[in-house]
Amino acid sequence: MKKAFSLLIVAALLVSCGNKQQYDATGIFEATTITVSSETSGKILSLNIAEGDSIAIGQHVATIDTALLALQQKQLLSQQSSTEQSLPDIAAQAAALRTQIAHQQSECARISRLLADGAATQKQNDDAEAQLRILRGQLDALLSTLGKNRSTISDNALALQYQKEQVEEQITKSRILSPITGTVLLKYAEAGEFATPGHPLFKVADLDNIYLRSYFTASQLADLKIGQKVTVVADFGGDEQFEYPGTITWIAQESEFTPKSIQTNDSRANLVYAVKIAVKNDGRLKLGQYGEVRL
Repeated sequence: MKKAFSLLIVAALLVSCGNKQQYDATGIFEATTITVSSETSGKILSLNIAEGDSIAIGQHVATIDTALLALQQKQLLSQQSSTEQSLPDIAAQAAALRTQIAHQQSECARISRLLADGAATQKQNDDAEAQLRILRGQLDALLSTLGKNRSTISDNALALQYQKEQVEEQITKSRILSPITGTVLLKYAEAGEFATPGHPLFKVADLDNIYLRSYFTASQLADLKIGQKVTVVADFGGDEQFEYPGTITWIAQESEFTPKSIQTNDSRANLVYAVKIAVKNDGRLKLGQYGEVRL
């Protein structure tokens, strides 16, 4: 009886150990990281974050010096004001010719009446009408010239307005805001350094919502679909394991060779498909940590 009981215990332990090793795939916990870079040139006046800090979306974390941009903005504003003041007053400049035309129209009407009464000659009437046509032609030419000048000056003023808006946008972008709510992973710069467009300042990631990048063989694809619920097991060493509910959010459309650090149940598999499984982090999971997937 003792021998039989011992055999049962050994068998149970073997089954237990065998179940512990059962998994459908393994992977590494990752997160979507964002590298925040400077969009303007200037001295970094402040960068009030440290690696490991939690920051919120829209939080002001850094400031780039905007002294030169402010001076450029004032210069453009002055140029725009001067340009707009040089716009021609079309009505005022055409007023004199309009007065002459009105007078000539009256003169033509008077000569026409005299011609009807025989008190004026046809030549006088023709000369008066010719003078009226000349004045009208001069008015049309003046209006055309002034209109073109006004259009050119308006375009120049509009171009200056666009330049001013670009400078204002650069000034706005000199205040660096966090694009997401997350944790600062790396800090690439310090206050006092000179930043240029594209110069990385820090890297941030949402560590509350991470994913396990795992790899499945082609024979397992039939059992996988987007939105499927699975169990993710994180191994913390020894017998300390924690299970997390996971959701498949992405399945690769093309296969790739099995990474050396990834194991599959089918050790003969050379080609596998990457799968992302979203997991809600309770604070224990760390990036780069290994995990197992059970379907």
